[in-house]
This record gives sequence, C-alpha cells and structure tokens, in this order.
Amino acid sequence: MDSEHSEPRLQRRTWGSAVLRALVLLLGFACMVGFAVALAKVTLVPSAASVDLTHTNLTPGDSIRTYVDQPAFRDTVKQIGGNLLLGMPFGVLLPVLIPKARGLLRVVLVTAVVMLLVETAQGLLITGRAFDIDDVILNTTGALLGYLLLGRRLGRALHPRRTHWWQRTARQTPTTKPAAGSSAKSSAKPAAEPRAKSPAKPAAKPRAKSPAKPAAKSAAKAKAPARKAPAKKSAAKSPAKPGAKSPTRASRWWSAVRTGRRSAPQRP
Repeated sequence: MDSEHSEPRLQRRTWGSAVLRALVLLLGFACMVGFAVALAKVTLVPSAASVDLTHTNLTPGDSIRTYVDQPAFRDTVKQIGGNLLLGMPFGVLLPVLIPKARGLLRVVLVTAVVMLLVETAQGLLITGRAFDIDDVILNTTGALLGYLLLGRRLGRALHPRRTHWWQRTARQTPTTKPAAGSSAKSSAKPAAEPRAKSPAKPAAKPRAKSPAKPAAKSAAKAKAPARKAPAKKSAAKSPAKPGAKSPTRASRWWSAVRTGRRSAPQRP
C-alpha cells in the first residue's frame, strides 16, 4: 500500500488512474494534431506578397540581429516571440506522447530535426518562403523552454522514470571499497611465498582386459540343466542288532520243513 501511494496518481494500478491517464493522452494527441495543422498553415502556405522580402540565411545570428535592429519593438517581439512559441509545443507534448523522447537532449534533437525539414521544404517548394537557420535555433530554444517549464513534470507524472545508461552500468558492475583498517593490515602482511608444486604422478597403466569368451559357449552353459550327482549305494550292510538270538537246530529244521511244504507242487 505504501508503494502505491508513493507513486504518482496517474501511474497507480487502479481503474480511476488508468481512465484519467487515457484521457490525458487523448488530450495530448489532439493538441499535437492541432499543433501540426497550425504549423503547416504558418510555415507551408505560399505567400506571393513576400517574395521580394525573403532571402535565404545560412549564417546563425544574422536574422536575429535584423529582428533586434527593427525600429518598432513590437515587430521584434512578434518575430522572436512567434518563433519561440512555435517550438514550445514540442517540449510539452513529446514527453507526454512518446516516453522514449523524454530528456533535455532528446527533445532538443527531435525539435531541431523537424524544424530543419520544415525550413528545407520552405526554401525548396514554397513560394514566398526561404530557409532560415535562425528560425530553427529559435524554435529549438522554444522547445527547450517548454520542456523545462511543463513537459518534464507531465512526463514524470504519466510515465515511470527511465534508467540512464550510466545507472544500468553501475548496477551491473558494483564496486565495493575496502575499509581503511583492513587495507592497512593487508599492506603490512608480507607476500606469501609460492608453494613448490609436487611432481606429477605417473599415469596408471591400463589393465589388460581378459579376452571375451565366445557367446555360443556361454549361452550353451546357461541353457544346460544342472545334473544331479548319483546317490552312492552303501555297500556295507547294517550290522546285526545287539541282543538278537542265534537260531537253533530245531528251529532251522522246522523252518526248512515249512518252506519245503510251501515250495512243493500239489498233487492232482
């Protein structure tokens, strides 16, 4: 809020300020159009009655001395004052309508170029008109006065201040001054001796790469199923259990008889 109030009223980001700014710009544009029409009528209209009175002037100051030496002071004011008033709208309207044309030197340069073109057209194309360098000087001086009196204030009220080239360079390369104590201490210390550089280590020898195995063998090994080791047969029989009784003769006989009976074929 504080930053908005610190800005000029016409530069605030509000609807009222935007509308008021647009109205001021439209008024300035209408004034510039009216001034252009008036300038064309004053400077570019032929005047057959003044053919014998006009002459080309390329020496600065000759016409101004002629104006001053006139017997009637009214004629002097009319000639000099009219040329000054003719250039003042440039100094007032240029900063309002063209923000890049703000600045004392820019206003003077634009006014001088325009008036040079007008005077050249007068001398080459218009009957009863002549090129006069003093008119260009007086018109440019009028634009300078208009800028200092009103154009500068209107330009700052409508448009934000522009940053000059020296301000931009100062922002890009900031300079920091050291303190007085620190500079004295740094000057008292002797310069450090350069350290001896350690000899460069020899580059490690590249290790020899093992030859790559053929892809076919590695693929075959990967696809082959793992073989199971055959189980070893235990040749040794399990030992007899302790405490078992050895068979007697009667039991052997009886067992033989029983087996003989089972194995003997049956009679028909």
